[in-house]
Amino acid sequence: MRFRVRGSGSEAITPDPEPRTPNLMLCEEFDLMDYRAAWELQLELAAERKSGRIPDTLLLLEHPPVFTLGRRGGRENLRVSESFLEASGIPVIQIERGGNITFHGPGQIVGYPIVNLQSARLGVTDYVEKLEEVMIRTAADFGVEAGRNPINRGVWVGKLKLGSIGIAVRRGITFHGFALNVNISLEPFGWINPCGLQGIGVTALKQAGSREISMTDARESVKRHIGEVFGVKLIMTVPRYTARRDNLRFCKTVL
Repeated sequence: MRFRVRGSGSEAITPDPEPRTPNLMLCEEFDLMDYRAAWELQLELAAERKSGRIPDTLLLLEHPPVFTLGRRGGRENLRVSESFLEASGIPVIQIERGGNITFHGPGQIVGYPIVNLQSARLGVTDYVEKLEEVMIRTAADFGVEAGRNPINRGVWVGKLKLGSIGIAVRRGITFHGFALNVNISLEPFGWINPCGLQGIGVTALKQAGSREISMTDARESVKRHIGEVFGVKLIMTVPRYTARRDNLRFCKTVL
């Protein structure tokens, strides 16, 4: 216990208030995870978070190539034919997150925070801005100056989009999340109007920083800045889901 002196002389010495008991946030980290499997896991975890069986949880991973459509749709923003898309072998999946069409693939860090907004004392706008801040700080670690753009949520390098945000909130619990382009192939972004926006381009840290970037280093940067922005400390621990899911690294976060 620490003590604080009130004033000087013979005044009483009183103990400092004890720090609050930390809450826990779990973080499951996968190398590569099928999109539908990650979606199903998010729904499962969101239900568990709502019931109070688990604390806030973060999924951090990459996806095999996939296009996803948000609540605003997005097929109208495909710039290639359905036959071309079918030949590419890349699936198109409709989901309940906000936003329009986007692309996920290897070389892109995807984060899905499962957060009770009321317990975290966050509004939706505050929460989205924190996700943006994590990506902005991560980009800065690799010499890339990124920022926000009033035309669309996410993070940008000039007029090129570097990271996207598309969330859903169900009964006060967030799921879906953010995607930061690191070494991802940019070609499939040219087949769509990203996020439903015409005349914009997409970039990645590799192109914006003119160098190859280790995905391990980028992941560590993301986790470090989640700690800074959300006020958490990351602590690695034994996996809870090893019996059900392979290629899993597991950590828990202390708020």
